[in-house]
Amino acid sequence: MTTSRRTLLTASLTLPALLAIRHPALAQVDTGQAASFIQSTGQELVAAINGNAPVAQRRQQVAGILRRAVDVDGVGRFILGRWWNQASPAEQGQYRQLFEETLIRNLSARFGEYQGVRFSLGRTQQRSEEDVLVNTVVERPGNPAFGLDWRVGQVNGQLRIVDVIAEGASLRLTQRSEYSSVISRNGGRVSALLDAMRNQIAQLAAREGR
Repeated sequence: MTTSRRTLLTASLTLPALLAIRHPALAQVDTGQAASFIQSTGQELVAAINGNAPVAQRRQQVAGILRRAVDVDGVGRFILGRWWNQASPAEQGQYRQLFEETLIRNLSARFGEYQGVRFSLGRTQQRSEEDVLVNTVVERPGNPAFGLDWRVGQVNGQLRIVDVIAEGASLRLTQRSEYSSVISRNGGRVSALLDAMRNQIAQLAAREGR
C-alpha cells in the first residue's frame, strides 16, 4: 500500500470519530424522565398555590418554580427570532428582563391564585430525539378543567420546559408571530416591542392588584 493510500484510509477511518467529537449527537430525552420532571414541577406548583401563605407570596413561589423549570432565555430568543440580531445590546438586555416577567406572569395566571387547584398527568409522547411532549390537565375551583401540554428538552444537560401548548396553540409560535407583527408595524424598531411589553406588564400588575 502506498503512503498516499494509507494516509487516505487512515483519514477515512478517523474522520467519523473526529466529527463525533466535534459535533456530538443530540441527547435523546427519556419519556419517563420528562414525565417525572413535569409531575414533580406540577406538584411543586400545586403545593405553592394551595398553601396558606398570602396571595402575593404564593405568586412569588409559583414564579420561582417556573423560573427554575422553564428555559426562559432560550424561549425568549426563539420568539424574538431574526429581530434579535437587529436589537442593540441594551435592547437585548431589556428584552430578556421584560420577557421573563411577561412569561412568568402569564403562566402563573393560568394556574390562578385560588386554593384547591389540582394537576394530573396525561400521556407522554416522544416528539423527536430532542424533546418530549407531556400532557397534563389543570383543574381550578369554579372553572372548567383545561389541558396544558409541556414540551420538555435538555438545556445544558438539564431537563427544561421549552414550550407550552394551551388549547392546541404553541406559546412560542403564537408569541413569535405577535412580537414580529408589533416590530414590523413600527418600522422594524425593537424598542416599539419593548414599550408594548412594558404596557402589558403594567396591565397584568394592575389586574393582580400589585
